[in-house]
Amino acid sequence: MVLPLIITLTIALVIIAVTVNVVQQHRERIRALKRAEYTKLRHALEETEEILFNAANVPLSTGLSLMLLRRNAYLLRAMVELEPDVKDIRQRLEDTENRINELSKATPSVAEVPPLPDNDQQLLAMIKGIKKLRTMLRAEHARGNVETQLVIDEDKRLDLLQLRINVESQLKRGRTAQSNNMLGSARQYFEKALAFLRNTNHQHDYITNRISEAQMALEEITQALKQGNAKDIEKRGEKDNKDIDELFAPKRKW
Repeated sequence: MVLPLIITLTIALVIIAVTVNVVQQHRERIRALKRAEYTKLRHALEETEEILFNAANVPLSTGLSLMLLRRNAYLLRAMVELEPDVKDIRQRLEDTENRINELSKATPSVAEVPPLPDNDQQLLAMIKGIKKLRTMLRAEHARGNVETQLVIDEDKRLDLLQLRINVESQLKRGRTAQSNNMLGSARQYFEKALAFLRNTNHQHDYITNRISEAQMALEEITQALKQGNAKDIEKRGEKDNKDIDELFAPKRKW
């Protein structure tokens, strides 16, 4: 009588232990998923805020600023749902929503083209920022958070800005090489700038002016190379004549 009872209790204890272990594993898996999702949201938030803080290098129109702030608000709300006890996130969400309300009432503005920095690393940072912004713009449009016309206008503006950075950096390098009489390198830089300009679909005065500038620089380089070749030929001819004169000159008797 005692033995069956002991066996029954043992089986019950095993079942309870297994059940508790399964429940604990499930809870731990849920916590791990929440941590992973929270980390993903935090990284997306940091990326969006980085673009907002970098507005001095990549100026934002009112429409783009609102898009980024609304994206931040969405991410912060999702983080609050996952971690409702984190007061800092709640405060940031409230501040972001206040900024959205203020900016929604402001007069819409169009971003101006910024002066380009001389530092190559800063230029590279600008290009990376533009690419990230264009990616976010398309992603938010796919979610239905951005109007199509805003996407068209802003993507065109950002593409032109990216083109301008590429062209100006090549022209600058070309001018430097040309001033240092490195004509072969200068020609490569100007040709690359010209390729950027001719491969774009934009119709803009900037493109027309820079095409003329690059072509003029290439003509100057071609002319300088021709003159340099002519001088080299002339020098070689003089040297050959001198060698011939020395060869057939009367031999001295000692």
